[in-house]
Amino acid sequence: MGIVVALDAGTTGVRALAINERSEVQGLAYTEFTQYFPQPGWVEHDANEIWTKIQQVIAELVASLDEPVVAIGITDQRETVVAWDRRTSEPLHRAIVWQDRRTAAYCDQLTEQGHLPMVRATTGLGLDPYFSGTKFRWMLNEGGVEVNEHLALGTIDSWLMWKLTNGAVHATEPSNASRTLLMDIGKLAWSEEMCELLEVPISALPDVRPTSGRFGLTADTTALGAGIPISGVAGDQQSALFGQACFEPGMTKNTYGTGSFMLMNVGNTMPAPVDGLLSTVAWQLGENQPATYAYEGAVFVTGSAIQWLRDGLGIISEAAEIGPLAASVETSGDMFLVPAFTGLGSPYWDPYARGTIVGITRGTGRAELARATVEAIAFSVRDVVDAMTAGSGTPPAELRVDGGASVMDLLLQLQADQLNVPVTRPANMECTALGAAYLAGLAESYWSGTQDVTDSWEVDARFEPAADRSGVEEIYARWLQAVERSRGWSLT
Repeated sequence: MGIVVALDAGTTGVRALAINERSEVQGLAYTEFTQYFPQPGWVEHDANEIWTKIQQVIAELVASLDEPVVAIGITDQRETVVAWDRRTSEPLHRAIVWQDRRTAAYCDQLTEQGHLPMVRATTGLGLDPYFSGTKFRWMLNEGGVEVNEHLALGTIDSWLMWKLTNGAVHATEPSNASRTLLMDIGKLAWSEEMCELLEVPISALPDVRPTSGRFGLTADTTALGAGIPISGVAGDQQSALFGQACFEPGMTKNTYGTGSFMLMNVGNTMPAPVDGLLSTVAWQLGENQPATYAYEGAVFVTGSAIQWLRDGLGIISEAAEIGPLAASVETSGDMFLVPAFTGLGSPYWDPYARGTIVGITRGTGRAELARATVEAIAFSVRDVVDAMTAGSGTPPAELRVDGGASVMDLLLQLQADQLNVPVTRPANMECTALGAAYLAGLAESYWSGTQDVTDSWEVDARFEPAADRSGVEEIYARWLQAVERSRGWSLT
C-alpha cells in the first residue's frame, strides 16, 4: 500500500516522518539548523539552509524505508517569511522568524492610526510583529528586497513547495495564509485592503489552495525523486490539532514546542474576535468545502526557555535533564521566571516585555531555576486557557497535549493542577507531523475519512488535577505579579 511522508519544518529543526495506514511510525529523521540573532529582539533563519536540511532528513529517511512513498504532507513554523527570486530560486534576504519583534513600532503606529478594528474583523488577528505581513513590509521597505515581476513572497510552506517542485508551484493554504495579516479569513482569499495597508504586492503572494488536496508533484531534483504528490499542507499548530483528532467544536489541544500554542476547534463559522485570543483557520478539507475555524492562544517561549538553560546558561547539558532537575526540589522558593525573551504573546500581546527573574535569594540554585522554568510554562498556558474560557464561555473539558516538553510528567501534572481539568498525552507524540500526513493521505484516499484518524488516536497518560487545590491560586497570583514586572521593559 505504500507509506505517507510528513515533512515538519519547525523553528529550530526539521524532521521527516513516515507512517503506514495504521498510523504506525515507519521511520524518522531529524536535524537542527542555525538560529541568527542580529539584534536584540530580531530572529532570522537561512532559507537555503532549511532546504538543505530538509533534503538531508528526506535522504536519511528514504534510505531506511522498504515501501514506496505515496504522498507527502508538509507542516511548518508559521508566520516566518521568505522572499526569493523566481528566476534563480535564491532567497533575497534571510527569513524573518515568527519570534522576531523588529516591526513592533510599526504595529503601534497602525494601532494609533485606528486600523485595529478593521484588521481584527478581516484577519482575526491583532497588530503584532508576530504575524507575517509587517515582516514582508520590512523586507520591502527596509530590507533591500526589490519589488518586481520576479519577486516571490511566502511562508515556509510556500518556500518548501517551490523547492520540492523545482519552481513549478507557488502556493499556500488557509491555515498558513490566515497567519499573515493579509488574508480575509471569511473569504479564504487575500485581502486587497490589507495588502494595500501593509504595502505588500498581491502579485508576489502564493495561490491559496485547500489544506487537503494535491498541490503538485516533486521534481527529480529532490531527495524523494520525481512524481510524488504533495497533497496536504498546514501550519504546525493546526496540523497538531488535526493530528490530535480534535474534529469536534470545543476540542482543545496545546503543543509545547519552541513556544506553546493552544487551539480550540470552534466549527465552520468564523468566530467573533475575543480579547487576548486569535481567530484563525484550522483547515479546509478539499475544494468548495467549508473551513474549520479555531480560537488560538500563543505563548512565544516554552521549549526555547529550556534551550536557554542549556545553551545560554549551561545549567543543563541536555534538554532531557530539565524534568528530573526541576523535580528534585518541592518548590522554586517563591522565585519566578517570566521568559518574555521576545515579548509576551497571548493574552497580553506586549512586544516590549522582556525576560524577568524575581525572588532570587542566596538559596536559589540550578534546581530552583529549572523548576521555575517548568512552572512558567504551566502558568503561561493557564493565562491562555483563562482568556479562552472567558471569551468563549466554555472551559475545555480536557486538554490534549503534544510537543517536546510534554514528555515531562511534572509539567503535565502542574498543568492539570493549574487548569483544574485532565491533561491527556497521546501514545504517538508526533502529532504535528501526523496531522500533515493525515491531510495528505486523505487527499489521496490513503485513508477514507477522519474517523480513521480518530480510531488511531490512543492515550499514553492522563493527568488528573489534584483534589487538594490549596496553594494553587496563591502561586498563580504571584506569577501574575511577576508578569507585570516584565511588561513594557524594552524601549524598542
